[in-house]
Amino acid sequence: MRASGRVDRRGLLKITGGSVAALGLTAAGCGTGGGSADGTVTIRYAWWGADDRAKRINESIALFEKKHPKIKVKTDFQDYVAFWEKFQTQAAGGNSPDVFQCALAFLRKYDKRGVLLDLKQQVDAGHLKMTGFRSGLEKVGEVDGKLLGVPVGSNTMSLVIDEKVFKKAGIVPKQGWTWDQYFAALKKIRDTQHRAGDSGYFGVMYLYDLYLRQQGKAFFTEKGLGFDESDLREWWADGYDAVRSGLVADPKKVVQVAPKSAVSDGMAASEFTWDNFSVRYDSEGDSTYGLAPVPTTDGKKTGQYLSSLMLSASARTKYPQQVAQFIDFMVHDPEVGKIMGYDRGILATEAQYAAFRPSDPVNKAIAAYEEKTAAAGVFGPITPHPAGADTVEAAFLRIGTDLGVGKTKTADAVRQFFSEAKSALAG
Repeated sequence: MRASGRVDRRGLLKITGGSVAALGLTAAGCGTGGGSADGTVTIRYAWWGADDRAKRINESIALFEKKHPKIKVKTDFQDYVAFWEKFQTQAAGGNSPDVFQCALAFLRKYDKRGVLLDLKQQVDAGHLKMTGFRSGLEKVGEVDGKLLGVPVGSNTMSLVIDEKVFKKAGIVPKQGWTWDQYFAALKKIRDTQHRAGDSGYFGVMYLYDLYLRQQGKAFFTEKGLGFDESDLREWWADGYDAVRSGLVADPKKVVQVAPKSAVSDGMAASEFTWDNFSVRYDSEGDSTYGLAPVPTTDGKKTGQYLSSLMLSASARTKYPQQVAQFIDFMVHDPEVGKIMGYDRGILATEAQYAAFRPSDPVNKAIAAYEEKTAAAGVFGPITPHPAGADTVEAAFLRIGTDLGVGKTKTADAVRQFFSEAKSALAG
């Protein structure tokens, strides 16, 4: 997902627009993994991430191999873009890794192409436990009656704030505050602190999903989009107006400081992002940063849900039992929890969550935010993602950015998005 320890979310999304037309697989071809005469098998495990994640995963694998001497794990990792480029090539050739890191936006896409193993058989056989997960996370990887991914960590959308700026402006965000109160806060920050209140919320697809969920809609349904052109026209028009009024940072300047955040750069006072991404701000900026609640329409419903990175398996693996045992170990073993920490989000299972207690302020704050949000009772079931969702997400960010910098008008941007989304979801 990141190079040199971090990648801007815009960089993450560039790959999601890539074509996967080549992934129409046939039944021909060899499986993955390998075995030896003494019964030892080798499975391949691939993920995206930086060197620090690799060190943690390799340490966890060493522990697994010590406890399972007949199963060897060959590893491979790249940054996010390179990972999916390589994965598409491997999957097209019927040679995808036995186990690999995955995410919700990709499950239906690769299941449709016969790439993913339904792990339910391994659960039924007792090789993989789907109990003991936090906050109902065991359901995150279920798609169309299949178990296509097992969560390793959780995250949810949050509002990262520059605490010093908010304090100077006299603003204290509270659970249940409304969008009207949020925009009033942005205005107060602009007028008293002489900076934009927000870095550019209108291009964040997952935030728009929450807003739609607050209205009883959603960004995605199982088969397509859950909103119409008038909904998006209003969202983008309001966002563009907020830029012109100075409530939201100038997108041209935001692009110039990327991959650094506009918040840590001091250009804006708040930014919507995944809670576990908040570790970046302390290393980038010279202020203090915290996590605030997502604004609501009615003072109650935020639309939030827990999302997750997952471990998925290849439908072509020769060793489904060993793959399931490996996944089970990586998500349940307490020692692995201590090793991995919150590298991939708040640990997904109760055993690992209890085993690891963060000592640094940032990760403590992330854990506290999820606990407080869960206690507020606002989490709902995750929004379905149809095949092509990753391409739609990339289009939403790209077109929203073009709108913000003045390359296109609202009506044209909306038409372009729906046209591209229709093509992506029909593929």
